[in-house]
Amino acid sequence: MATREGNLEAPTRHALDWKNPDFYNEEKLNEELERIFDICHGCRRCVSLCDAFPTLFDLVDESPTFELDGVDKKDYVKVVDQCYLCDLCYMTKCPYTPPHEWNLDFPHTMLRAKAIKHKNGDVKTRDKILSATDTVGSLAGIPVVSTIVNATNENALGRKALQKILGVHPDATLPKYHSKTGRKSIAPAITENNQKYSEATAAGRTTGKVAIFATCYGNRNEPHLLTDLHAVLDHNKIPVTLVDKETCCGMPKLELGDLKAVEKAKNVNIPEMIKKIDAGWDIVAPIPSCILMFKQELPLMFPDDADVQKVKEHIFDPFEYLMLRHKESLLNLEFKQSLGKIAYHAACHLRVQNMGYKTRELLQLVEDTSIEIIERCSGHDGTYAVKEEFHEKSMKICRPVITKVQKSESNYYSSDCPMAGHQIANGMKDDSTPHHPLTLLRMAYGL
Repeated sequence: MATREGNLEAPTRHALDWKNPDFYNEEKLNEELERIFDICHGCRRCVSLCDAFPTLFDLVDESPTFELDGVDKKDYVKVVDQCYLCDLCYMTKCPYTPPHEWNLDFPHTMLRAKAIKHKNGDVKTRDKILSATDTVGSLAGIPVVSTIVNATNENALGRKALQKILGVHPDATLPKYHSKTGRKSIAPAITENNQKYSEATAAGRTTGKVAIFATCYGNRNEPHLLTDLHAVLDHNKIPVTLVDKETCCGMPKLELGDLKAVEKAKNVNIPEMIKKIDAGWDIVAPIPSCILMFKQELPLMFPDDADVQKVKEHIFDPFEYLMLRHKESLLNLEFKQSLGKIAYHAACHLRVQNMGYKTRELLQLVEDTSIEIIERCSGHDGTYAVKEEFHEKSMKICRPVITKVQKSESNYYSSDCPMAGHQIANGMKDDSTPHHPLTLLRMAYGL
């Protein structure tokens, strides 16, 4: 029996012991799933998050015993398939996370189950393709090919073909591909920037010099994120460069349970980041999921890798970085344009970084600008929302967010996660367009 109900201390995270042979022992996994599911069934605090919890509770409530012992263990995978590792249950809801004696880590147990599925070959070809962001992006980004891909993704017949061949839902929003990448777009401006601001001003944890980790999404799908980020950093007299070489951060492969692919990506990215860090540069990336990968998931997967831990301490969200500079009175506050009212969706992978709402804090510094924050999951997850079997559930998860945006009557709606922004737009059923916070900040500066 528990000696206390709930947890009065901040949750801590244990390292992921994924190289231990017992990690892939299905019998031991089922024992842990049964233990955790029984606790979750008795608590039900997370029912309003992803569909993993309603799926679990329906299995229990529809069983002969109305308890977990009435659920066939073969059905446990139905719960696993609904978890997309947003981590909100762990960081915002669960009262039994460590240091509580029950030591409950729902997301990483789901990750373990996904890893076993992947090791057993229980993975759809579609899921392998969707998670191969570098390969797909490099092919779809070829001139002419990108035009064909984008046209196909916006054509009803093309979408029906995608659904039949790959199982991609015809109503899901798919990202565009650009032959002129984000890295190509900002490379000339970087040279000009560094000629103007060769001297960096260190402040607090920041060196005042930024190496941008472009991310596959920022590079291939929304290159404006990089041009906006560069423009804002340049306006704050911060020297900028690019990480010389990069591959996908590994988050899509993590969500698939392909942990060896995550390690392979780590072995490319970490040495490149370390080169920049050792030369006095901080790392900044425009996508919350990618930052979370280097701040949390890789450090937990490789707790004894000194370079991984070093990157963890030197990678920043853009607004986190700028607010650290503001703390030392080094943020440019000469805004030229108010933004009015913004309905701001706080992305899950940003919330679980435990740094506060730096985007909201910064945008509120703009005169005559107010922020209505929305603390609910958009249900997108990068690939979950585009799969035909999950799309409608993803839109159901997003519905509270969409409703709040509609009721806010705001001038703009925004999310640090660009995919979440498009998911909201997909549910708005109008011609409205999400504006990324970096875009809004650039507008406020009048750039």
